Amino acid sequence: MLERLKIILSPSEDLIQKELTHPMSKQTIELAFYLPLVDEAKVHKFVTVPFSKNEYPISSLFQSNSNFYVVSDPASWVDLILRGQALIEHQNVIYAFDAMHYKYNDAPVTQVESTIRGPQHSISEDPTIALNLIRNAYMSPELTIDQTQVGTISQTSLYILYDQRKANLDTLKLVINKIDAIHLDLINSTGELERLLSSKKYQLFPTLLMTERVDRISRALSLGKIVLVLKGSQYALILPVTFFDFIHAVEDHYESFWMTRLLIVVRYIALFITVSLPGLYIAVLSYNPEIFRLQLAFSLVASRSVVPYPSFIEVFIMLVMIEMLLESSIRIPRFIGPASTTVGGLILGSAIQQAGLVSSVMIIVTSLMAISNFVLPVYSMTLAVRFLKYPIIIIAIFFGLSGVCVGLYFYIVYLCNMRSFGEYYFRIRGKFTPQEGDIGQAGAR
Repeated sequence: MLERLKIILSPSEDLIQKELTHPMSKQTIELAFYLPLVDEAKVHKFVTVPFSKNEYPISSLFQSNSNFYVVSDPASWVDLILRGQALIEHQNVIYAFDAMHYKYNDAPVTQVESTIRGPQHSISEDPTIALNLIRNAYMSPELTIDQTQVGTISQTSLYILYDQRKANLDTLKLVINKIDAIHLDLINSTGELERLLSSKKYQLFPTLLMTERVDRISRALSLGKIVLVLKGSQYALILPVTFFDFIHAVEDHYESFWMTRLLIVVRYIALFITVSLPGLYIAVLSYNPEIFRLQLAFSLVASRSVVPYPSFIEVFIMLVMIEMLLESSIRIPRFIGPASTTVGGLILGSAIQQAGLVSSVMIIVTSLMAISNFVLPVYSMTLAVRFLKYPIIIIAIFFGLSGVCVGLYFYIVYLCNMRSFGEYYFRIRGKFTPQEGDIGQAGAR
């Protein structure tokens, strides 16, 4: 049985295949099961311990216990073992033992990537629970799990998951080489691992997708991507990725076609607003007020009549206040954070406008920009976008509307030039197979 399973199933660290021989009776049994899916204590209690103690003939145990049943069709082996069954061979007879261990009750609830209609559980800091959830969500015999360790002192377990039939082997080799090249004493977080594996140190956009959702991980595996699960971290890394992976939410697969397309369009509009709106505000008021109708231009100028300094100082005041509110909402204890930051923002915004330090239009611009920033479904892209507006603002101060257009054009060119582990970062459709030169270039970065 073991030799046949080695041919059928992909080699994986969590696939247990062993042969047990009793020293007295010389009886032999063969065991095969996936460790994350099976309650190992149950296997020891009903199989390993009775066999080792030789309390009674093992064949009588298989025949008397209803948990064991004979499997006559070898074609069902893969399906049984993927459903948490332990396969046992004794005297050329194959038995299946139901030792399935569901860990959904042990899985934490999603905290960052929340959804209304999708699954609510996320992967756990315990790799056994995490792999159990992933194995149950992606029940493919081609799913391979390799284990390694990172951190010379911490020796943190790292699990590399991929579909052996769909994953690009060149990309997999590049990932393994990058992991082997990590020389750091302590690695305790997926965020640390993400920075170490990134192609460039000072890149503007994330090239790895960090997620806590099991359904996003299983879908990524089905698309041939590679998933990294770190022990002690509730987040996994998906690679390679494209820019559009950060715009799509997992809930897009659970809604209707047209509603999903509408939400995607809204996200792109929000992305444009949060990146360009402060720069456009400066450019229009300082350089190009003629793009508006006369009444609207007069209204904008009238709202700033009591503000004693240029528009870019006004923008920086509001942006600094927004950034401090966002950071304080994260650092303040959970039970008082949302209330205190919301009230503080309302009071500050109202007071600063009444004092004539900023205009009422600037309050609207800042609020719209802050709301648009959090429309993006992936937090790592949200952080990147928070930075992108500042270069646009600086360009708008000196060059006006034309500077904003040039800055946005530079971002698009930069995205087109980026790679995520040898694959084009800004590609929309189609599968790109990385060439040797691309992989070498990505590795050198």
